[in-house]
Amino acid sequence: MKLDYAAGTDLLERFGRAWQAFDGDAWVDLFTEDVEFREDPFEPPLVGHIAVRAYLLKAAELQQDLIFEVERHWVVDPTILVAWHAGYIQHSDLARVRLAGFMTLETSDGKIARLRQWYHRRSGPAG
Repeated sequence: MKLDYAAGTDLLERFGRAWQAFDGDAWVDLFTEDVEFREDPFEPPLVGHIAVRAYLLKAAELQQDLIFEVERHWVVDPTILVAWHAGYIQHSDLARVRLAGFMTLETSDGKIARLRQWYHRRSGPAG
């Protein structure tokens, strides 16, 4: 399957919907079975469906009212480069959290085989 701009857009839209809904099945369906998901470039990657599902479940415990938006993306088959931002309310203290980042998605047969992201996080007061 050749990755073009439209297919990249669709994959990113499904990524955002699954994250915003904390939908574990839709989330796992985005990734290859042996996915390498690297949220932090200085930490070892999460590997496989169980690890990425656990990641999303942890996010659901910590976040509410999540918004994810792609600012811009580029597709060079089989890779998608993405500038993005997100925001959510932190469950523990109701603080507003904003994220701005960049990620690379390396795909295989229309699924994410390797994800790497870098982001800046800013927290604001509750309310």
